[in-house]
Amino acid sequence: MHTIKVELDKEEKPSRSYPIFIERGLISRVGELTAGVLPGGGRCAVITNPTVGDLYLAPVIESLKKAGFDAVTIEIPDGEEYKNLTQVSLIYDRLLEARLDRDSAIVGLGGGVIGDISGFVAATYLRGVPFVQAPTTLLAFVDSSIGGKTGVNHRLGKNLIGAFYQPKAVIIDPDALSTLDKRELYAGLAEVVKYGVIRDAGFFKFIEDNARALTNPPSASDGESLVEAIKRSCVAKAEVVMEDEREGSIRSILNFGHTFAHAIEALTGYKEFRHGEAVSMGMVMAARLSHVLGLASPDIAIRLEKLLKRLSLPIKPPGFSPYEYVEAMKLDKKVKAGKIRFVLVQDLGRVIMREVPEKKLIEFIGDFTNFEDCSANSH
Repeated sequence: MHTIKVELDKEEKPSRSYPIFIERGLISRVGELTAGVLPGGGRCAVITNPTVGDLYLAPVIESLKKAGFDAVTIEIPDGEEYKNLTQVSLIYDRLLEARLDRDSAIVGLGGGVIGDISGFVAATYLRGVPFVQAPTTLLAFVDSSIGGKTGVNHRLGKNLIGAFYQPKAVIIDPDALSTLDKRELYAGLAEVVKYGVIRDAGFFKFIEDNARALTNPPSASDGESLVEAIKRSCVAKAEVVMEDEREGSIRSILNFGHTFAHAIEALTGYKEFRHGEAVSMGMVMAARLSHVLGLASPDIAIRLEKLLKRLSLPIKPPGFSPYEYVEAMKLDKKVKAGKIRFVLVQDLGRVIMREVPEKKLIEFIGDFTNFEDCSANSH
């Protein structure tokens, strides 16, 4: 089993450090691994959705029972539109009805929506109870399950209500990707590509060299490339979180492409695109903006667009007006003193934060009305 340690507050007792476990077959060992970080067993609640529950709930509940946990199940509807305070309140009702106390644990079994809402509930129920992330999607493996960002959406924007609250463990079973539909798998690859852009040019080259293999789940003959990509992505995320847990400085680089992406999601009602698809288009916009501002060569955007297309990801953003985009971006959490801030690329593996004047931003987005696929005309 491959273990990555997220080291936080090492001098404190108890420490908030936690392991990320990565190995095939771990879905049936959730109870054992949870008991390893929460000794003593006791009560717990598994929060999931019907789609994931049909696939993985039975072995998870069985493993929890074997490890000494009295587990209850709470299902919420599947979809980003259900990541809201209404569902949070319904979960509180179930937890109170089951009489879970402050020593009880919460296990989030599912993708990013389940992980975010489970973590937020854990952070706020009885002022905080322990929780474990058991992600089942690629995007959750490499991004949302790590780092302690929890929260829900508001009708005016994504993740505007939340808390930093670290899990006790993250349990990643790559075999779960074998039941993931292709579109969801591709969407997760956008976050994998992000790490190559913001932190590691060598990893970006690895993704380029293994693009075809990365679109196959680990159960396929060439699926080991995807397992390696998961490990390297988790290491990158863990390193950034350890350096800046609460996004005071370097952790902001993890938002590369996300300011545009969150605007795309909000403008389309969180229903048209997967999060990773929005991130893919957002990264293209951020890379092109970097070139327009004189920060990067146009070759960076071309190379990025080529790779995203090979991974079956969209690169052309929807045709909302520049003013609609800007108004949506003004609600982004990275806005400070009314100024919209972007993570922009200088070179592969090197990014910076930069404020962009609204007038310049409107002019730039307006050019996307006549979006041209640069990668199609390059050699």
